[in-house]
Amino acid sequence: MTAHMPARAAKSSEPFDSDYYDRYYGSAQTRVHSAAEVAKLCTAVVSFIEWWQHPLETVLDVGAGVGLWRDWFTKKRPGVAYRSTEYSAHACREYGHEQRDITKWRAKEQFDLVVCQGVLPYVDDAGAAKAIENLAAMTSGFLYLEAITKRDLREVCDGTRTDVKVHERTGAWYRSRLSKHYIEVGCGIWCKKDANVLFYELEAR
Repeated sequence: MTAHMPARAAKSSEPFDSDYYDRYYGSAQTRVHSAAEVAKLCTAVVSFIEWWQHPLETVLDVGAGVGLWRDWFTKKRPGVAYRSTEYSAHACREYGHEQRDITKWRAKEQFDLVVCQGVLPYVDDAGAAKAIENLAAMTSGFLYLEAITKRDLREVCDGTRTDVKVHERTGAWYRSRLSKHYIEVGCGIWCKKDANVLFYELEAR
């Protein structure tokens, strides 16, 4: 739900209901990404973390959707402790996630990797700022974040597949808040400042 976020389904008494998931995540004709495509993303993110030699024993997936990250970890890294949360009541029932609102909730423990894909554009500025604080509090190593920006909506997103009814914010808005806690290392990957990871000069900004 980021640079190629799916269009919003018809109005329902429950946000992100079964019709939404069936159409925008199930159908090969209308879904944003296939499981194989998301698997490539998972491989890339985890490979970078391993390249930087940081432990990867625990993962928190915020806004886990249909559970594609969980599928990848189950198959490729079965020893990693994976925890998933979702705002959608339907997704929680169907895919076994904990129902949580990241604007209000944070776990007591920290995780080597926190994944937050396509969540923040759906909440207002105050909620997104609070969510970033919660994500940072739960990150001991790395954050993978996808959040479409005003520029993405104008230049990148496919309007026939993208839910454009989101809160439009600049990349600078996100970076100014994330940079309080993280080092940006590119491709949506952010490293917690106190994680003691060494980067080559041109790997991080």
